[in-house]
Amino acid sequence: MRGGNTDATLVVGDGPIETPPTIAHSWSAVVMHHDYWEWVQQRLEPNAVVLVNTTVFNVSVDWSPYRLVEVPATDAAVDVGHVQAASMAMIGAYAAATGLVRLGSLIEAVERSLPSYRAQHRARNVRALEAGYGLVTAGTAPAWLADDDASVPVPSGAPA
Repeated sequence: MRGGNTDATLVVGDGPIETPPTIAHSWSAVVMHHDYWEWVQQRLEPNAVVLVNTTVFNVSVDWSPYRLVEVPATDAAVDVGHVQAASMAMIGAYAAATGLVRLGSLIEAVERSLPSYRAQHRARNVRALEAGYGLVTAGTAPAWLADDDASVPVPSGAPA
C-alpha cells in the first residue's frame, strides 16, 4: 500500500553474512514520519544515530539519548523535482553522516539497479542523493571509528 509504513533492516558486516540475523536493537535509524517513531524508538540503543525527516516530523521528542541528525529530506526531494525522491535524499544524508558508504557508490548503484523502463528516474534519483548528502556535514555520526579515535562514542551494535 502506498503511503503506509515501511520497515527495513540493513545488516552490514566486514565479512560474509550467511543468514540475515533478527535485529532486536539498532545503533542507527532513519525516521521519515512521526507516525512511525514509537516503533523505531523501542529498538534504538542509547546513543544511536537517528536521522529525522524534519520536513514532516512534527512530534516533540526528547532527543538527548540519541545522536540526532536533522534532514529536511522531503524539501530536498521537492527541490530536485519529485517528492517521492525523499527517501533517496535521506539515503544520501545517511551516507554523509555515517560514512557507511561513499556517495559515488550510491550513485553507481542507482545507475546499475534501475531497469531500462525506469531510466527516466535515474537523473532525479542521483540529484536527490547528492542533495541529501549535501545537507549533512560529512562524518557527523561516523559508523566506522578510526583506529586512533576512541573519543567518538559508538553504540554496541555498531560495526567495528
